[in-house]
Amino acid sequence: METISTFFTTLLDLWLDAAFWLIIGLIIAGLLKTTLSSDKLGSQLAGKGPWPAVKAAVLGMPLPLCSCGVIPAAVGLRRAGASKSATTAFLISTPETGVDSISISYALLGPFMAIIRPVAATTSAIVAAMLVLISDKETTVEKADSEEQKASSCYSSSCGCSSKKAADPEAKTSWLSKLWQGQRYAFSELIEDLSLWLIAGLVMSALVVTFVPSEALAEISRGSWAMLLMAVVGVPMYICASASTPLAAGLMLAGVSPGAVLVFLLAGPATNMATLGIVQKELGMRSLISYLVGVVGVAILFGYLTNFLVDSYSINIQAQLASSNELIPPSIAWVSGIVLAVIIINDLWKRYRPKTTQTGCCH
Repeated sequence: METISTFFTTLLDLWLDAAFWLIIGLIIAGLLKTTLSSDKLGSQLAGKGPWPAVKAAVLGMPLPLCSCGVIPAAVGLRRAGASKSATTAFLISTPETGVDSISISYALLGPFMAIIRPVAATTSAIVAAMLVLISDKETTVEKADSEEQKASSCYSSSCGCSSKKAADPEAKTSWLSKLWQGQRYAFSELIEDLSLWLIAGLVMSALVVTFVPSEALAEISRGSWAMLLMAVVGVPMYICASASTPLAAGLMLAGVSPGAVLVFLLAGPATNMATLGIVQKELGMRSLISYLVGVVGVAILFGYLTNFLVDSYSINIQAQLASSNELIPPSIAWVSGIVLAVIIINDLWKRYRPKTTQTGCCH
């Protein structure tokens, strides 16, 4: 009975820690949706050399797209003229981090992890893109085909690029209307992507903290194979950056080294099987190999670097895990927790409510 009480207390604490920062992240995500359109990025990410890939990594970093949402966006960019290396960088940096995952990282993992996580994500995106650039250079024919596809696709109904005619209605849309649409996206579509995984992550986190001996996990995470093991666990998983954060917090609270946790946070969102299949189909086998080497290799290197920095500068990760409690008054934390619960329950109810059959006379 005491164990069950501990589990629910831990789950409540994690929920209250995450709620305020996740809501802030969702609000910012809605603002980004209003001001940044992935359809307009294709022309910025075309061309030779490393610069388009660097731009793609930086532009993708704050975007609120999860592991599934980034796939159609990246394919659209590729077919709109983005280079293979830029598409690779966008596919990696976007799901590995975002304004929502950065905010929840600060809440649950502390400021150190909230800083090093996006730095590592952007680095892995750029490294993988450079490997693609070196190993699988695009030919002139491929580029010409891409431009032709871009031009022809602008006349199809499913095209994301905009002509003057298509832009006219958008130009008439008021700024307040766009702002509202962005917030609706954040608190409907984006929540739909996150809700189940967020709940699963929080529950698993509470289970790990409650039932798994911290000494055993701490010992394993300091072993020579710990980083590779976390990468192997993360690669086939489908888990969003925000939803993986509560699970990472549970692992760290249970004693897993921050470096090993970082490897999981980087490998999981960017390397699920759906993404790897799209990379192979759209970019080719050489690009897929470069993609995996870049993500996994940089994740492992940053894992060791993270542990080195923590040890060298005596960073108290355990103390930082509760850093958000010092900034957010309990009343705001509780209000945020209740608001987030209502939003998620509403989302789940709309998706899974029992379908009622209508009876009676037809009119």
